[in-house]
Amino acid sequence: MKKLKRSARLVEMTQYLLFRPHTLIPLTTFAERYSSAKSSISEDLTIIKEVFEDEGLGELHTIAGAAGGVKFTPKVPKDTALETILRVCERLQQPERILPGGYLYMTDMLGDPRLLNDIGKMFASIFSARDFDVVMTVETKGIPLAYATAAQLNVPVVVVRRDNKVTEGSAVSINYVSGSNKRIQTMSLPRRALAEQSRVLIIDDFMKAGGTIRGMIDLLQEFKATVAGVGVLMEAGEMDGEERLVDQYVSLAKVHGVDPKTKQIIIKPGNFFE
Repeated sequence: MKKLKRSARLVEMTQYLLFRPHTLIPLTTFAERYSSAKSSISEDLTIIKEVFEDEGLGELHTIAGAAGGVKFTPKVPKDTALETILRVCERLQQPERILPGGYLYMTDMLGDPRLLNDIGKMFASIFSARDFDVVMTVETKGIPLAYATAAQLNVPVVVVRRDNKVTEGSAVSINYVSGSNKRIQTMSLPRRALAEQSRVLIIDDFMKAGGTIRGMIDLLQEFKATVAGVGVLMEAGEMDGEERLVDQYVSLAKVHGVDPKTKQIIIKPGNFFE
């Protein structure tokens, strides 16, 4: 790469780091990329580190030694995350979102790239101290959230299917009890989709009793995998005496009430903000 002025180099290095979160980048990579001395690169990284921290974009970690380098970890300040979730709650409380049966229409929000990017950064920030091999979700609405989170953690996505696909080879299938309707349902995961003893972050869009997430946890036991975290965009608040099947999880929003008659919806920030 041609030699750049320092101002241009700082911009390019910042972009390079932002697009490679949780990736160890040796100083020699930058030195060779910009035909610059490592001492100059170190000074540039110090400036970038200060800006990242001052603006709440994340942390830039320096790893010493021959195999060292720098690693960018996305971070979202809690007050910034709360501002975003309060806007989400406001949008979800629009009366026209109530569907027959008391369900909420969320598909448009789960298709909003900017919002998904913000939520992915939140989950990546919340679970940044833990090591993950994959992000897992179940089809279909949780898939955009899983990809947004995985992009910030720089890990693959594994999607659990409701039925086995011939094109995916042999699979492990289990039956589980759906928490919402108490029906026996089936979920399936191809053998080749997940290595044994993987560390998994489960991400989903909504949790009521937690039957689906409980099913994924049970399915992961067949792969000798470890569930190292569970994150949901929204959870049901009042369970009406129904037992929650998952107790260790992080929610960003919580539904406290939906009244189809009065068209009133009450949604507040989830347990992460409590």
